[in-house]
Amino acid sequence: MADGGFTSSTQSIPEVKRVPRHVAIIMDGNGRWARKRFLPRVAGHTRGVEALRGTIRAVIERGIEYLTVFAFSSENWRRPSEEVTFLMQLFIKSLQKEVSRLHENGIRFRVIGDLSRFEPSLVQAILNAEELTADNTRLHLTVAANYGGRWDVLTAVNRALAKNPTAHAIDEDAVAAELSMNFAPEPDLFIRTGGEQRISNFLLWQLAYTELYFTETLWPDFDGAALDKAIASYQERERRFGRTSEQLTSDAESDAPCHA
Repeated sequence: MADGGFTSSTQSIPEVKRVPRHVAIIMDGNGRWARKRFLPRVAGHTRGVEALRGTIRAVIERGIEYLTVFAFSSENWRRPSEEVTFLMQLFIKSLQKEVSRLHENGIRFRVIGDLSRFEPSLVQAILNAEELTADNTRLHLTVAANYGGRWDVLTAVNRALAKNPTAHAIDEDAVAAELSMNFAPEPDLFIRTGGEQRISNFLLWQLAYTELYFTETLWPDFDGAALDKAIASYQERERRFGRTSEQLTSDAESDAPCHA
């Protein structure tokens, strides 16, 4: 069990609700959106920030409690240097512009990932935003930046071993407690825009039993209606967590109210 006290999907059966409690998104397709309009790639990233703003509103309206988005992976440093520089500048400008609005709307903001490669000004802006919004509970918004799922697991294992250096082995609880997302339940629904069908080193541990949804919609075009389609697909899934369909039916019948 993670620090937040949330159930691990491999150790016990989490509560399943009709509306996902936690949605994780890979925001893909900004460059292609721009290219289709004969615009530079950076224009797509700028438009992507607007799409994120709208998605935040949409998840709040639908009662989703946790939203985690992949903004910049540990592999994205391989992109052209001018694009990486623009993305870093866009990140800090967006933070400075949006943090007050996030706070006013009761949104808690966090960044997960290795911040060591970021400029000090960006790191400080992140820390300031996290501190300002620390007591908010309306929505938990987490941005993965310079993040990789393998990095997350390896870092967690090393931290767990450092806490218990004489241990011959460590268990799942020990690792889960050190993961970047130890404060949140595992995602119920994973969405990737842009048509690609892979998870690209995102939340490898946490997505073990998450429902996956892939859409051709490019991220700058993603909106409340697109989110509703993803949720509708999620609601059609049978979340068994290793059980059979017959077991689910039996459990549902046993939970039904008894009428004399």
